Amino acid sequence: MKATRKQSTRRRHSRIRRRVKGTAERPRLAVYRSNNHIYAQVIDDYKHHTLAAASTLDADLKGEDSSSTKDASAQVGKLIAERSLAKGVKQVVFDRGGKLYHGRVAALAEAAREAGLDF
Repeated sequence: MKATRKQSTRRRHSRIRRRVKGTAERPRLAVYRSNNHIYAQVIDDYKHHTLAAASTLDADLKGEDSSSTKDASAQVGKLIAERSLAKGVKQVVFDRGGKLYHGRVAALAEAAREAGLDF
């Protein structure tokens, strides 16, 4: 029986999370993509603490035309990089949340790299 898209995403996500852990020195940049929005968090998994967060729902990005485009994702990537650099975090581990590294997820990651994050 063929797996549905949601089942495939969950399987990929659990496989990724077995290997990817965020520490205080190198926290995890977790990305969640819905149909309408994209969310990013920098998380220390050992302390269970979110160090920085950004999404297309932020007040800084709220006035944009569409929140489900690659341009909006790139702006979220720049914003999460600025916020994490302000907290003193320069290196992160990228967690794509089971989604394919393509489109909006890739745009967010590339914008965060250009803004100064290492991963």
